[in-house]
Amino acid sequence: MTEKLNPVVWFEIPVVDMERSKAFYEAVFDRQLTVVSMGPRQMAMFPMEMGVPGVGGALVKEEHFVPSYMGTMVYFSVSDITGTLNKIVANKGKELIPKTSIGEYGFCAYFEDSEGNRIGLHTM
Repeated sequence: MTEKLNPVVWFEIPVVDMERSKAFYEAVFDRQLTVVSMGPRQMAMFPMEMGVPGVGGALVKEEHFVPSYMGTMVYFSVSDITGTLNKIVANKGKELIPKTSIGEYGFCAYFEDSEGNRIGLHTM
């Protein structure tokens, strides 16, 4: 029998300036990121725990990784969207769409990070 899994297991957010981006995400989400180098690829890993909901991911700096406002969106789960948006703006990010109801699925908001990536927030 095949085990059922959610389709997404990892995410990577492209960055140009690793120190700036790492500082931004650490300030916004109150979590320490761990920087590792894998050949030409530099990554700042978000902390994760096995056996808990959600997926792991990292900021990535490498020649072929280009920050983008267009394309795939990553959503971070937060308990307080408004408070998180305030931290984003205080750390030189931009609020794009404020906290918005999505009915029975909770609330979402969108922001632009320090590198120009468009990112989502979600809460129930």
